[in-house]
Amino acid sequence: MIKAKRVYDPPGVSDGTRVLIMRLWPRGIRKDRVDLWLKELGPVVPLLRAYRGGKLGWAEYRRRYLDGLERPEAQEAVAQVRTLARTGTVTLLCGCPDEARCHRSLLRKYLLD
Repeated sequence: MIKAKRVYDPPGVSDGTRVLIMRLWPRGIRKDRVDLWLKELGPVVPLLRAYRGGKLGWAEYRRRYLDGLERPEAQEAVAQVRTLARTGTVTLLCGCPDEARCHRSLLRKYLLD
């Protein structure tokens, strides 16, 4: 099972393996709140800045993020998450406040397809 959650939400007993999927470590989060940090599953910084700065719409951000998952280093991280999910629950963590407009929702769907 693969779930998605905001890294600032309290850890839950049903979270399983908590995987941070951000390029940069989130402010105020202790290392013990995360089991695994897979930076390669986060959007590259220029893409994230362009989206947050209003230079890209959601559709273009979504397309570019998903294209970026095809990089070999991202595919290694994807394989890690899929392996973990075969034996237990994995919770993808990101700092974005709106899950509907966050790469964690895109990645979750990508992993489940």
